[in-house]
Amino acid sequence: MTTKPTNNRTSRPDDANPVWTKEDFAKARSAADVLPQFIGKNAAEAPVQRGRGRPSTAERKVNQTLRLDSDVLEALRQEGSSWQTRINEILRENSPGVRSRLRA
Repeated sequence: MTTKPTNNRTSRPDDANPVWTKEDFAKARSAADVLPQFIGKNAAEAPVQRGRGRPSTAERKVNQTLRLDSDVLEALRQEGSSWQTRINEILRENSPGVRSRLRA
């Protein structure tokens, strides 16, 4: 495999980071084989046990379609990111019988 010459110094191989050869790839071992030697078996297996995605919370959000006037939506979006969170806070503050949440 030939490499293209580049003027970018960060992508050029050097003594500390040489280009891998076929022999290097043949000698390489997986992280699962190597990590237990350095951090212990339990610590090496711990990251693998976690499931995919975000950790679940006690109070899950509900995916709901909500139709809003375009000018209202645009005004909320103009305030910046987290506009969906602000809509949730506005609805919570103005909904009777819904307990308010204090942010930590």
